[in-house]
Amino acid sequence: MGGFGDRMGEILHNIRSHKLRVLLTGFAVSWGIFMLVVLLGAGYGLENGVRRAFAEDAVNSLWVYPGQTSLAHHGLRQGRHIQLRNPDHSDLKTHLRAVELSSARLYLWGDKTIRFGDKASRFDVVGVHADFQAIENLRLLQGRPLNPRDSTEIRKTAIIGKMVARELFGDTPIIGQFMTINGVAFQVVGVFHDPGDDRQEETIYIPLATLQRVYTGDDRIHNMAFTIAADDMAASQAVEKALLTRLAARLRFDAEDERAVFIHNTFEEYTRYMTLFANIRTFIWLVGIGSIVAGIVGISNIMLITVKERTREIGIRKALGATPRAIIDMILTEAILTTVVFGYLGLVAGIGALEVAARLIRDVDYFHNPAVNLWVAFGAMGLLVVCGTLAGIFPARRAAVIRPVEALRDE
Repeated sequence: MGGFGDRMGEILHNIRSHKLRVLLTGFAVSWGIFMLVVLLGAGYGLENGVRRAFAEDAVNSLWVYPGQTSLAHHGLRQGRHIQLRNPDHSDLKTHLRAVELSSARLYLWGDKTIRFGDKASRFDVVGVHADFQAIENLRLLQGRPLNPRDSTEIRKTAIIGKMVARELFGDTPIIGQFMTINGVAFQVVGVFHDPGDDRQEETIYIPLATLQRVYTGDDRIHNMAFTIAADDMAASQAVEKALLTRLAARLRFDAEDERAVFIHNTFEEYTRYMTLFANIRTFIWLVGIGSIVAGIVGISNIMLITVKERTREIGIRKALGATPRAIIDMILTEAILTTVVFGYLGLVAGIGALEVAARLIRDVDYFHNPAVNLWVAFGAMGLLVVCGTLAGIFPARRAAVIRPVEALRDE
């Protein structure tokens, strides 16, 4: 212990003797680690924000929206409006083997006055199938979800968003209560929360068959959603192509017509985002490591200067019996200590900056919880130890080969 204490005392004395030089060089290491942590945290913040946005829907989903043809097809003119109907949804659900969950969706247009007691307001009213709640990732807070019997029996049931419940019902018990939608009574069977989109919490979902029977009187639908069994981009795109081909044959439009039907592939979009963020992380590590290496080169140069200034001292040590290993240990310890201390300060400053940023930008879309995990912090500290060792190796080896006689002649 005494030998180690003496060595640490010598190192601290040497650092105090050249404070400005050590501080300026150490700052380069601190800045490199600080920028690495901040950039990684910002990258994770963007990634978390995108993941949070994708929480609005199932990641492996296809959303189908009708458009207007831009190509003539088998004698049919271009410019036709494509109309989706119940049989189109049923056909795709039945014949596409990769489909897991599916739902059509129909919006109630026009007057949407919702009343409960003496309270009245306007909210979006949407007709859906039972699977829609899983596709949209709705989280039930009270009651039950819509089920297939609600549709087959054309029940007047509804699940409502958290904001609807708060505005219409307040502190009144909700489940089992009746509200009216344009004068027609519907029983509330569930209250939901949408983790990905607060606007969905101002929506009322009712069985699609009920909305069609009560309000529209036909089988038209506005769009469709499917979750699919696909583990990679190629499989997802294959299902998308099969869906488009079958729908084109049913509705008589060219499958190459990009304006006839629009398909939003969330799996494809999610995969592209995750690939982008992986590339961003790689780039950030390269930039951060480059900054750290620049600081390490500075420390190595300082250690070379230190060895030059202490040539006489090192010669005396060797003349008194110090081994090359002891000289190397002394120089390496100083290099590692300098690197780790300043690197740790940069690490702490970077984490602190991320904490401040997280508090200041809580409600920014596509940016959430900009932080680095524990393994990244440990990895950064391990990198510092390795870099400190590398910074000291060459100066230490140079010090170890100093010959005592030549060192004693050094002025």
